[in-house]
Amino acid sequence: MKNKPVIIVGGGASGMAAAIVLAREGISVTLLEQNSKIGKKILVSGNGQCNITNRHITPERFYSQNPNFISEVLAGYPYEKIEQFFATIGLPLAEGKEGKVFPMSFQASSVVKLLEFEALRLGVDIVCDCKVMSIKNEERAFLLETSKGTETCSALLLASGSSAAPRLGGSASGMKLAESLGHSLIESHPSLVQLCSSEKWLKQASGAKVNGTAKLYANDILVAEKSGDILFADYGVSGLAILDVSREASLQLAQYARCRLSLDLLPQMSKEQLAQFLTERIQKGSQKSLVLWLTGVLHERLISIVLEQSGCKVKLERELDRKEIGKLVYTIKNLRLVIEKTKGFESAEVATGGVDTSEIESDTMASRRVSGLYLAGEILDVDGDRGGFNFHFAWLGGMRAAQAIIEKIKS
Repeated sequence: MKNKPVIIVGGGASGMAAAIVLAREGISVTLLEQNSKIGKKILVSGNGQCNITNRHITPERFYSQNPNFISEVLAGYPYEKIEQFFATIGLPLAEGKEGKVFPMSFQASSVVKLLEFEALRLGVDIVCDCKVMSIKNEERAFLLETSKGTETCSALLLASGSSAAPRLGGSASGMKLAESLGHSLIESHPSLVQLCSSEKWLKQASGAKVNGTAKLYANDILVAEKSGDILFADYGVSGLAILDVSREASLQLAQYARCRLSLDLLPQMSKEQLAQFLTERIQKGSQKSLVLWLTGVLHERLISIVLEQSGCKVKLERELDRKEIGKLVYTIKNLRLVIEKTKGFESAEVATGGVDTSEIESDTMASRRVSGLYLAGEILDVDGDRGGFNFHFAWLGGMRAAQAIIEKIKS
């Protein structure tokens, strides 16, 4: 059986970027995708809009047990490099809030369609519904046993993603293949994921949405703090602020830490400002209940919960004094919610952990353990913040690996 020059396992962001860069240099590429079509995670990203990258790429927005690897990989691949790549496939980009970058159409489908068209135009052999069961490293070749038969190649790129979003094909299969070839794995946990609680009041609060601040405490120590949307549901909490603290929550829960959230429902006011605001609202002799009095200040589904947690002992507006106002202020700025678990890989956008990056060459994405093997994307122990950072790392990882393979083949 004649070796194919390059096989790529995984038709996501890294795999497709690598395939296109390779094929433009006239190199024959076979891409194996276990799903029925490529780019399934791309299609649903950003609520179907595809947050391709971010204008403000810095190493601090990424996480790994080997942070130096991140800085080295990012070097030379700023936002403009990714923008240029998409321009070459005919995809104009548009910038949104927080530096987030999208296709100008704000449709994820346009990203996948143009990637696929360019790859096929260049002659990339895309094989879908093809699961790789095992890989053997033989002399000057890799032997892949797949659901569609045996394949051999001289260079192999593993870009098969992580365990996040299994409904879209996410799994640890690629990591296990890397492990079988001699690589070490860092344990994976869900990230950018909703947080769960069994607090009884959540059923009442379900559907409420506020623009607040979430502080995460582990064993009573503040470990993360983020602001943004907070959405209450019967299972727990979601929203941008929650997704942003979920990575740390996931890691702390895995270490059996006691986790709780302190939610500031009105972060636009300091405690002093809120106390003054509430005090000035009190009308002497008013017959309004506290629930009605707080209507228009707080989301109606949260008012009775705030009153209960505060331990406020009065029932009417006219009965409020400085002490009771203080209780209300504290609770509005510190609504307590015990967190017991995350929604798991099923709901996670990305996963922590993966192949130990100390075993990967940062400039080429080549394995230090196995000659001819390259790894890129979520399979590695690198994950980023919400906002296009994970996609950015995936695109550039595929491009770096492809460039290294090109240089090796032509040398």
